[in-house]
Amino acid sequence: MTLDEVMDKLKEMGTEQTKMTFLRHGAQEPFFGVKVGDMKKLVKDVKKNQDVARALYATGNSDAMYLAGLTVDPKTATKEMLQEWVKQAYWHMISEYTVAWIAAESPYAVELAREWIESPDEQIATCGWSTYANYISITPDNQLDLEEIGALMRRIEDGIHEERNRVRYNMNAFIIAVGAYVVPLVGEAFRIAEKIGKVSVNMGQTACKVPLATEYIEKIEQMGKTGKKKKTCIC
Repeated sequence: MTLDEVMDKLKEMGTEQTKMTFLRHGAQEPFFGVKVGDMKKLVKDVKKNQDVARALYATGNSDAMYLAGLTVDPKTATKEMLQEWVKQAYWHMISEYTVAWIAAESPYAVELAREWIESPDEQIATCGWSTYANYISITPDNQLDLEEIGALMRRIEDGIHEERNRVRYNMNAFIIAVGAYVVPLVGEAFRIAEKIGKVSVNMGQTACKVPLATEYIEKIEQMGKTGKKKKTCIC
C-alpha cells in the first residue's frame, strides 16, 4: 500500500462519533477518528513497507501517527528518528503510547527514557516515564538496573503530587509497572504506592479514572501474574 492509499483507508474508517470521543480525551486536529480496533486491520499490509510506515508519522495526522506506532519496526528505529518523533507528539495518546512503545523496544530505550524524563516539556517528560515503564514490562529482571529503578521510585514518592498533570499519571503507572513486573522490587513498589495514595489527574471531559496503584498491584498478585513479562508492549 502507498501512503496515499493508507490515508484514504483511514479516512474511510473514521467516524464523527469516534472523533468526538478522542477530542474529549485531548486529541487535536488533524485526524479522522479511527477506532484502534479498525486501524489494526491495516497493520499487516503497512508493515510490509517500512518507508510508508514511517511516512505515516510525518503526516501529523493523529490516526496515521498511531498506525505508525503499530507498524514501524522498533529494532530499526534510530535515535534521531525517535528524537524527532517525541518532539512532534502533540498529545498524550501519541507521546505516551506511539512514541513510548517504539522507544521502549528500540536499542535506545533506557538512554532516551532517562533524557526525556528530565525534559521541561510535559509531553516529552511523560513520554520518558512511559518509555521506561514499557521497557520494564518486556525486559528480564536480570537485565534491569534495579538501583536506578529504585531511585526513580523514590523520586516519585517524594514529588509525584507536585508534578505536571500527565507526568503524575505516568509516574503512577511507573509504580504499577514495577509492582507488576519487577519481582525484586514488588515490596518497595507497594510501599510507595501506599504512601502516595490516590493521584489526582485531570482526565479531560471523560469518565476515565487514575488507577490506585495499591489495588492494581494486589490484583496482579492475586491473578498470579506478578513478574510475567510481556512479549511486546505495542498494542
